[in-house]
Amino acid sequence: MKNIVVIYGSDSSEWEVSVRSGEFTASQIDGSKYDVYEMFARFGKWNLVAYRRNGQERVVIPVAERPEIDKSDFSAMVEGQKVRFDYAYIMQHGTPGENGLMQGYLEMIGIPHSGCNAFVSAVTFDKFSCKSYLKDVDYVRCAKDIFLRKGEETEGLADKAVAALGLPMFVKPTDGGSSFGVTKVKEIGDFDKAVETAFSEGNMLIAEAAVSGRELTCAVYNDGNGNVALPVIEIITENEFFDYEAKYNGRSREVCPAQIPDALRDRIQDVSKKIYAHLGCSGLVRVDYICSDEDLYFLEVNTIPGMTSASLVPQMVRAAGMSMTDFLSTVIENS
Repeated sequence: MKNIVVIYGSDSSEWEVSVRSGEFTASQIDGSKYDVYEMFARFGKWNLVAYRRNGQERVVIPVAERPEIDKSDFSAMVEGQKVRFDYAYIMQHGTPGENGLMQGYLEMIGIPHSGCNAFVSAVTFDKFSCKSYLKDVDYVRCAKDIFLRKGEETEGLADKAVAALGLPMFVKPTDGGSSFGVTKVKEIGDFDKAVETAFSEGNMLIAEAAVSGRELTCAVYNDGNGNVALPVIEIITENEFFDYEAKYNGRSREVCPAQIPDALRDRIQDVSKKIYAHLGCSGLVRVDYICSDEDLYFLEVNTIPGMTSASLVPQMVRAAGMSMTDFLSTVIENS
């Protein structure tokens, strides 16, 4: 049996969401094919928290007895025996699992893992860098933006941003997720506070022109024969935008599959596969868009999308007529 470890927890504000995603993912991995271990990793402390072996029930390790992961060979002592993990399924939202650091460690010690490699993870995690890779393609548009690094001069920036981007605009950390640190700025007087909020989550931000339209998302994975796009979902939020409350506190609804014209559905699936290939992605990736009257706009790539039972990707998988267990086996075997 291959020893698979699901890694969750993170150093970012998303760590609790990551735990929920990781626990769900671990519960859905096929226990008849794999022994499944669960690792909680936060601020450099890595501990084994649970395991499921030989198709048996999940065992939760008492907090005081949770073994530390030996980082020299990526192993842990379980019931008096050393278990070396053969494969890592990374479910860390935010650093170090989504920005390439965890991938880099695993690649250096020769452990296969889910998802994109270290370089692609780093590029796609940074919103400004990712958009820079896509700014010249002819199949999707990117909203205008302005980049700022913490410590740079901000005097007069509000006026510059409004002149370049108009109002409303979004100010967001370039390397955050779950909408932490994101502000929709509707008046110039709110700009400086939005910058402060974004910098509370990271050292870089972008101010981005707001695009009105329908929010749509599509996930892509490789099934061994090629890249496959899952059904498109439309996200309808009750809030100003799809913020943390809308994502996790029931202030939105998702329509899956999206009630959109077939031509638009086909275009989004095709564009998603093109973005996946252009960026060099692997494993499972979700791509978010705004479809305006003007065109289709790229929002961001999620290389480690949420995977709770109510998350977007599990909804897509069910709409495609697959079980999560079979789907995860496909991802594991082809990443």
